[in-house]
Order: sequence, then structure tokens, then C-alpha cells
Amino acid sequence: MTSHSEEVANAGAGYPNMSVVSTSTPSRGLYRTTGKRVLDVAFVLLTAPFVVPLIIGLAVLLVCQGVTPFYRQERVGKNGKVFKLLKLRTMVNDAEMVLKEHLASNPEAREEWNRNQKLRNDPRIIRFGSILRKTSMDELPQFWNVLVGEMSVIGPRPMMVNQQDLYPSKTYYSMLPGITGQWQVSRRNNSSFAERAQHDTEYWENMSFSSDVSILMRTVSVVLRCTGC
Repeated sequence: MTSHSEEVANAGAGYPNMSVVSTSTPSRGLYRTTGKRVLDVAFVLLTAPFVVPLIIGLAVLLVCQGVTPFYRQERVGKNGKVFKLLKLRTMVNDAEMVLKEHLASNPEAREEWNRNQKLRNDPRIIRFGSILRKTSMDELPQFWNVLVGEMSVIGPRPMMVNQQDLYPSKTYYSMLPGITGQWQVSRRNNSSFAERAQHDTEYWENMSFSSDVSILMRTVSVVLRCTGC
């Protein structure tokens, strides 16, 4: 029977630049068990008077561009449970078909997608959508996912279901995915998809109230500098 540590080592074998990711279990403190959830709910409720009108205004602008303003996408949550992530639409309505055709006709784009699971020049993005993505405002509806307990304000970026085999660690499944997190405020445009595991594991091992506040402050900087993707 393969041990858990062997599974992690084997999972990273396809990434020569990827170090083996530790999956040690930190001690269960009050913040991990209770405080983090309290912070999530308090943050959502306190910001709701500002966030909800903003979401409504952005949704109206998207309708004016001829797209449905919201969409739900299956993502992997804590313990591998699949949930419906809510976002403002930043892509054309038939985005999956557009991507498939683009990758089929562009080998360089296919290589970039396989490595990073994103494209710098994505043909699916609508004009106003690029602004939403750079400012991360397309993520605002996920406050609902936080409120109902499917996500946290701070945590690993929620994976799509078909990306699980590309992720070389089990740490992700130990916590709720987040609207923002350590990877999200890093130089994420310059890192591969697999390298997210390093950020997620480091966050898991050092999770605390102070680390979450620090990430929130850094998130403000990311939004102001429009370095989202």
C-alpha cells in the first residue's frame, strides 16, 4: 500500500522544477477551528452594504454588453467536495468552445495553457471583462460562497474539477478555498499552476489571524495595482 508521503512525492514527479510539498498537519488552534469562520462571516456582513450595490452595478454593465452577468462553475472545496462557485461573467457566453478552437489552432497557446491553466491573451475575454479580472472585481459574488460556508475569505484558489490531477499536493483538501490567498497576492502571473501547491502548503502550515490580516492588506495592493488575472 502506497504511503501518503509517497503519493505526494509521486504527484510532483511530472514537474521537474517543483519541490516535494510537505503535508504536515499543524496543531488545531482556536483560530483554525472557530476564529477563521467568525472572521469570514463578520467580514462579509460588514462589507455587504458596499459590495452588494457594486455587484448590481457591474451586473447591469455586463447585461449592456450582451452577456448574462453571473455564472456558476463547479470547483473543488474542502475534503474534495464539489460546489458551485459564483462569479461575474468576464468571458463570452460560449467560452468553452472558443477556448477549444483557439488551443487546437495555436500550439504555443496550448503549451501555455497546459503549463499555467491560463492564457495571457485569452480570446474568451470580453472588453469590460478584462477590467473586472485585473481588479479582481469578478470575484465579488463569491462573498455568497463564503457566507454559506463553501469558501473562506482567505485560502487557496478554488480548483476546477478537471485540474485535480495537475495539483501535486493533498494540502489543498484540508481547508476551504478562498477569494484571496497567499498565491493570489504573489507574483501569480509568473508561476505555473503546479507551483500553487507551494503557496497553499506554506499558508496551511502558518495559518493565523495575523497571516490572514496580512494577506487581506496585500490583496488591497493587488487590486489597486490591477495585477489580477
